[in-house]
Amino acid sequence: MGRWHEDDLGVRGRVLDVVRAPAAVLAARGADVDPTDPLVVRLAADLVATMRVSPGCVGLAAPQVGVGLRVFCVDVSEHPKTRAHHGTFVLCNAEVVDASRNERAREGCMSVPDLTGDVKRASRVLVRGRLPGSGEHVEVAAEAFEARALQHEVDHCDGLLFLDRVAGAHAIHPRKTYLG
Repeated sequence: MGRWHEDDLGVRGRVLDVVRAPAAVLAARGADVDPTDPLVVRLAADLVATMRVSPGCVGLAAPQVGVGLRVFCVDVSEHPKTRAHHGTFVLCNAEVVDASRNERAREGCMSVPDLTGDVKRASRVLVRGRLPGSGEHVEVAAEAFEARALQHEVDHCDGLLFLDRVAGAHAIHPRKTYLG
């Protein structure tokens, strides 16, 4: 994937409210979108704007702002666990098309602000999706923390929370730093 910038959307995003579990929209598979639709472009800008003002947030999916569509943004560049990254980007209709072996790590979520959980996810992934605005088909090869963030956001678009992937109650923990 080449370099992308939120200015490519041609619109400034608005900060939206993040919905919390058990909101029904978080448990439903999002609908596929036309990434060239101006409403989808606006949503993409809104997701980036909302992610940017949310402390500790490295990704945000449309269902998390109450919109049942397959759109999400990711930016792990400022996170201390980040090694390699692609900067800020938004994907529409994304799917994981290849994945490596799983590793367990702690995750949190803006929609589950009081808890974290130990989740097994692939340490390397190839994600295919489309860019909002241009509709360009892209593939993102990610590893480590960025791979985890991508899988987390694809899960949101599939109606899954990280809590759906923990091994049991023993793998759920109170959040030490509140993000609300």
